[in-house]
Amino acid sequence: MDDPFFDSLKTGYAEFPQWFSAKSNEDLYVVDDGKRLSGMLYLKREAGPITDIQPNLPDRVWLKVGTLKIIGKGTKLGERVLKKVFDTAISSDADGIYVTVFEVHSKLIKLFKKYGFVEFATKTTANGIEKVLVRDMNKFTGNLITDYPFIHTNEKSSWLLAVYPEYHSRLLPDSILNNEPKEIIQDVSHTNTIHKVYVGKLSLTRMSPGDAVILYRTSDGLAPARYRSVATSVCVVEEVRKKKDFVNVEDYIAYCKPHSVFSERELREQFLTWPRLYVAKMTYNAAFNRRTTRGSLMDDAGISEQPRWDFRELTHTQFRTILELGQVNARLIVN
Repeated sequence: MDDPFFDSLKTGYAEFPQWFSAKSNEDLYVVDDGKRLSGMLYLKREAGPITDIQPNLPDRVWLKVGTLKIIGKGTKLGERVLKKVFDTAISSDADGIYVTVFEVHSKLIKLFKKYGFVEFATKTTANGIEKVLVRDMNKFTGNLITDYPFIHTNEKSSWLLAVYPEYHSRLLPDSILNNEPKEIIQDVSHTNTIHKVYVGKLSLTRMSPGDAVILYRTSDGLAPARYRSVATSVCVVEEVRKKKDFVNVEDYIAYCKPHSVFSERELREQFLTWPRLYVAKMTYNAAFNRRTTRGSLMDDAGISEQPRWDFRELTHTQFRTILELGQVNARLIVN
């Protein structure tokens, strides 16, 4: 409690020291780089109705974002923490999420609203009046950002897309494999953001916004690919661009750098030396709870050995089977 990180929380909430002590045996999610705290998140599953706000929230299951503070240092830690909120809401089968926040925290309010939260009520305490932002997890707009992390499959295609091992877990931190060192995950934008950029020479123009993508980590060569190559995650396409869609190399770098594993130097070299260059921007919707090997994808999901697995379309049945094999929560799929 003596860490400067807590100063603003103690200033904003007079009861915070007592509250913090009372939560000593409960789960608090903390972002700690070994030198200082840069984030804290407290989540609580509540059975409604919620009556300490006006108007009340109805009698449903709610996930309360009890305490949230992020020091992002210019990275996307806010999005990273928000992904944790959504993951917890899905796993706890919550009907909705709510968070109370003072109006002064405009950037935080803007972030929540971007992902479908709306101003629903106010909460008045001795500390002042807070806005109550609510996300109904059973209503959908059809917009892939405000509906995140849900995946709409009606009239959409699905794809298998390969990622080399050296880039996979830096880009997709929730999908790290059990035998990979956690030190490779750093507090940088491409790790923390909900949005991911895939850069390659393969033509990705068959993909359309809203399409689902199964990301497939290729073999590390330590054993046959049948056992070492695995499907790990599911994403949704936001947009696909070709090299000619960028005004120049600086436009390309500005677009890719916040969400890509590649350095500015690597991005610049790609643009200047690759005649064919394609970029897919995607939302990172869910990590598989069970990594699914190439062998299982062939035997159980019916994916043939040819054509190559670098980029190929999946049937609706194959896509659904892969998600089942990966033990992805079925609630995420909206028909």
